[in-house]
Amino acid sequence: MTDPQIHKGLAGVLVDTTRISKVNPETNSLLYRGYPVQELAARCSFEEVAYLLWNGELPTEAQLAEFTDGERAQRALTPELKAVIDALPVTCHPMDVCRTAASVLGASHELAEDSSVQANMDKAVGLFAAMPAVVAYDQRRRRGEDVVEPRDDLGYSANFLWMTFGEEAAPEVVEAFNVSMILYAEHSFNASTFTGRVITSTLSDLHSAVTGAIGALKGPLHGGANEAVMHTFAEITESAADGDVAAHAAAWLDEALAEKKKIMGFGHRVYKNGDSRVPTMKASLDNMVKYYDRPDMGELYTALETAMGERKNILPNLDYPAGPVYHLMGFDTPTFTPLFVAARITGWTAHIMEQLEANSLIRPLSEYNGAEERHLP
Repeated sequence: MTDPQIHKGLAGVLVDTTRISKVNPETNSLLYRGYPVQELAARCSFEEVAYLLWNGELPTEAQLAEFTDGERAQRALTPELKAVIDALPVTCHPMDVCRTAASVLGASHELAEDSSVQANMDKAVGLFAAMPAVVAYDQRRRRGEDVVEPRDDLGYSANFLWMTFGEEAAPEVVEAFNVSMILYAEHSFNASTFTGRVITSTLSDLHSAVTGAIGALKGPLHGGANEAVMHTFAEITESAADGDVAAHAAAWLDEALAEKKKIMGFGHRVYKNGDSRVPTMKASLDNMVKYYDRPDMGELYTALETAMGERKNILPNLDYPAGPVYHLMGFDTPTFTPLFVAARITGWTAHIMEQLEANSLIRPLSEYNGAEERHLP
């Protein structure tokens, strides 16, 4: 009898088809419904990309107007949800707040047990609209600040920044934030998306699937890398006694590699020739370094990237430039992964709805390697 072939982590296993996204190996481009994500980030709003992921095509002017009107009407925190957030300790991770908020939104939704196509679309738009208020308010409450109500005269990204910081962001900042949301929106059958599809395959509801996906994204091997990048930058900065942070990056990396530490923000299971999203996000980082007059951040970024390339020949992934961008904007480091949640709501819910179109319960097998059958004496 031949030994069964085990695919740890389901590496290389095709489990289903999807029309939502793929990495084109010929161009090394991430495609959303066929469009290269870098083109979408350069020319579209996040609202347009959300519509594309859910509907398969970019919206017409009339469709976009109707969609944005519906989204803007659902932006505010309900008193019930605010009370639940206030009841959570500020010592918990902000991802715990996102996970709880998604569950509360599901429990209180008028279509909670309705999984029809239209009901799920309504739920998806509701989550898309509400999660920015959750993320923004959670950062503010940890700082001892009051909630900032949403504005219906601002686009998604501008309103997100308004609710977080209580002032209108400059166009350059809004644009960089919009780019980050688009780049984080979707990435095929990653761990959290697959979690959502597994839950959906049991015919559980959309909010339960999203809640589970948030739990998967909380793991540092999946969604926490943008936070970890800033922890790395902080370590390098603190250890540079002479103040030459960029010059010290290589020494820090050598020590970390000698201790076999995992360097977050580098490498990706899918991309073999570099994460196709990085150049677009790096351009936004360059703009933010210039806007905030922080050349030191750019120098540290380049120094660590260069050292990692020379020593391990491993390229950055999206989290590497995204972390410093969020830091420069003023987001607290623990809020970075919740920003990922707000963006990935679109991809998760697109996959949840796709799973239901031709559903089959996801139930893999395992190879038992424990004790042989035995009996009580």
